[in-house]
Amino acid sequence: MSRLERNWQYAEQYPNESDAQVSARRYSIEFGIEPVSRAVAAQLSGIVAATAATAICELGTGVGVSGLALMRYAPNATLTSIEIDPEHMRQARAIFAEAGVPGAQLRLIEGDASQVVSRLNLGAYDTVLIDADASRLLEYVEQALQIVRPGGTILVPSAFAHGKVTDPASRDEITQNMRDLLAMVADSPAIAPVLSPAGDGLLMLTRLKD
Repeated sequence: MSRLERNWQYAEQYPNESDAQVSARRYSIEFGIEPVSRAVAAQLSGIVAATAATAICELGTGVGVSGLALMRYAPNATLTSIEIDPEHMRQARAIFAEAGVPGAQLRLIEGDASQVVSRLNLGAYDTVLIDADASRLLEYVEQALQIVRPGGTILVPSAFAHGKVTDPASRDEITQNMRDLLAMVADSPAIAPVLSPAGDGLLMLTRLKD
């Protein structure tokens, strides 16, 4: 194992998680959902805390792993989370209740993210997490740029697409969508992009102020 691999492994094992987060991970496995890694979850928590985000939107609730991470150090924040699968949403509601997240701070919406986001207020969110249908990634990012405020951040986990982004032989649609997004934001004058190697990669896109 190389030094970089040891560093990555240590970073993945370092974060602790709440009992509710551990429970949500267990349910994710049972439902066949691949949640963000512990290191990525810790980064989500840290980004929200560092930016003092109070209005958060999540595309792809799953059963609540990333949502709990986003809310972990944000006791006054509100989370709007969108999930198309009713069984996943049902379990997520139970997980958030177990974690003690007040209902007044949760807006859990069952439906197609692309249709729901188009109805949300423009520039209303400090942080937007995109962890939904990867084949529609570029569409979701365009929509997220409309609802995130100037100075706000869009977070895209699985930015390496299971390591395929860095493999020239991988040319499937999802991998190519991520490559296209990475190329687009790298040259955009309106976005400050940061690519973290945590987990399967976390892309952070801060919308620059007009």
